[in-house]
Amino acid sequence: MDLLDRARQGFQSVQVDEEVKQQALRFLGQWLTDKEFAPYRPQLTWLIEREQWPGLLDRFYQILPFGTGGRRGPVGIGPNRMNAWTLGASVQGHCEYLRERFPERQPLQVVLAYDVRRFEDKRGNYNPALPNPVLHLSSKALAQQAAGVYAANSIEAWILPDDSQRYLATPELSFTIRYLQAHGGLNISASHNPPDDNGGKFYDEHGGQPVPPDDQIMADLVDQVAHIKALAWPEALRSGKVHLLNEAPHQAYMDLIRQQSMVKPPRFDEIKVVFTPLHGVGAMTAMEVLVNQGFRVTPVQEQMTPDGQFPNVTRSPNPEVPESMDRAAATAQRVQADLVLATDPDADRLGGMCPDRRGGWRFLTGNEIAALLTHFKLSKLVQQGQLPRSPIVIKTAVTTGLVTRIARHFKAQIVEDLLVGFKYIADVLWHLEQDGGYEDVRGTPEDFVIASEESHGILITPKIRDKDAAGAALLLAELALDQKRQGRTVVDYLDMLAQQFGYFRNEGIPVVMSGIVGRKNMARMLDALRQSPPKEIAGLAVTAFEDLRDERGRMGPNKGATDFASRNVLIFQLGERAKVVLRPSGTEPKAKTYVEVCSSPRPGGTSEDRWRQTCREVDDLTQRLGSDFLRKALGLIGMDPAEAGVQ
Repeated sequence: MDLLDRARQGFQSVQVDEEVKQQALRFLGQWLTDKEFAPYRPQLTWLIEREQWPGLLDRFYQILPFGTGGRRGPVGIGPNRMNAWTLGASVQGHCEYLRERFPERQPLQVVLAYDVRRFEDKRGNYNPALPNPVLHLSSKALAQQAAGVYAANSIEAWILPDDSQRYLATPELSFTIRYLQAHGGLNISASHNPPDDNGGKFYDEHGGQPVPPDDQIMADLVDQVAHIKALAWPEALRSGKVHLLNEAPHQAYMDLIRQQSMVKPPRFDEIKVVFTPLHGVGAMTAMEVLVNQGFRVTPVQEQMTPDGQFPNVTRSPNPEVPESMDRAAATAQRVQADLVLATDPDADRLGGMCPDRRGGWRFLTGNEIAALLTHFKLSKLVQQGQLPRSPIVIKTAVTTGLVTRIARHFKAQIVEDLLVGFKYIADVLWHLEQDGGYEDVRGTPEDFVIASEESHGILITPKIRDKDAAGAALLLAELALDQKRQGRTVVDYLDMLAQQFGYFRNEGIPVVMSGIVGRKNMARMLDALRQSPPKEIAGLAVTAFEDLRDERGRMGPNKGATDFASRNVLIFQLGERAKVVLRPSGTEPKAKTYVEVCSSPRPGGTSEDRWRQTCREVDDLTQRLGSDFLRKALGLIGMDPAEAGVQ
């Protein structure tokens, strides 16, 4: 029995549709016979001989799809993994897309960035004794491969020199595309995903990522790729199509961030900040701007070295995870700091911690950072007489409603119901630039104040079109400095916001469903909820149910497969002060339940005890809503929360 026949027989043990198995066999047959895949065959043979049927099926049943952040997933062997072939096909498709988009423009130019990742098979999926083309594959190597594909297609690529010790952070890439007036860009990064993941995010000429229908046009062109044109890295350098970036774009980016300062710089030792890049690139952006602005910054030394294995980080290099900052908190306790700041590996997300009132450290959620910085910037602009005539605040639909209340208090226009993904925020800025408005909001990029998403993404200047940890770090450090000058703390600021605008509790509950079976269960759960949405959750009546895929709703007609995937969102409104949102991730094997409950502002004359009781009631209801919703949702497909990996 040959290898393909063994796989055909083995796939029968996996409980998925026959069509999925046949597609996997077609792709597997290509990888077992085509010359270009010969280097992968020793590992493929080993996987088949070990009868790794679920894993093999998952590697081969599809080509790794585009999600909200581009193409991202585990590095490995097969079309449903990140590897040289997957990336090469993506870049070749991008070349075709650029030629279609700019038929009269020559020469076409792109900017390339990469993060610190290097594949070491930490999951132990492959045989270390056999040749393995993906082992030790780095983001830098993939970026240089991409440069070779662009060069072979007569598209000029800007990239850092081979001997550079620097990296381009994601927001710096966005800025550099605009700075060089390039036609697009590519970032090789998996952001805060596990160490063995990687990905490629494509950018348009505005410095944002394409949105529907443009992303669908690009995805279709990628799917049609039959042959990848490529030059090896040394040949690409000699071709004259590869240009090496100097320091000018970086200095312009840093100057732009420093121009966003809202307060007088600190005196020496006036405020102490602890910073960690979590082994990523944030020291080259966020920390640099803080130091240049005069902040006394103590680095977490054991996490400063760029290292894609993230060896000294607890759990995950993700500032959404409090444990990722445990070493930073210990350092802050030792030096008696006023603030902890952390950036994720590609320095687009910002995390923070501040001293609590019990001598410990309080983690700041992405929603809290969004509310703090929105109020701080608006209030400072008012104080300085610099608030635009038609100020504009932007947020995604799952970001706290506290941002909306704050924006309306300052009479700012608010775009508040965007799909998840910062590319939709960038799209609003593009419409402001081109059309002088977005839907019923009127204005230009000069009216833009701030944009936020709950997953720790902040943008404070329209000259960048992606979330930017450096700008957010500067603003949060200045907020802490401003409060200290008034004898107050960041916790005091949060309390003020709650009392003035209402106490908001936002929780995100991930449900992990890995592999092809997990994805099938996730789809079944969402379909079941569409067919039988709950009429009540934790005793609260569902007053409105919205399926964003419904073409009769506010999202209108579907614009293609990428739009259809992004709109896979269900919203359950529970009166005026509570809602539950369910959305599968576009880049990770999980779904996320977002729960929001809020109170009214604190009435005058309310005792401290009564106000605290109100806040506790909000907290309790938030927990009950999350638990009961997941119990109901998973129950529709015969699963319980523990079985589904609820975290």
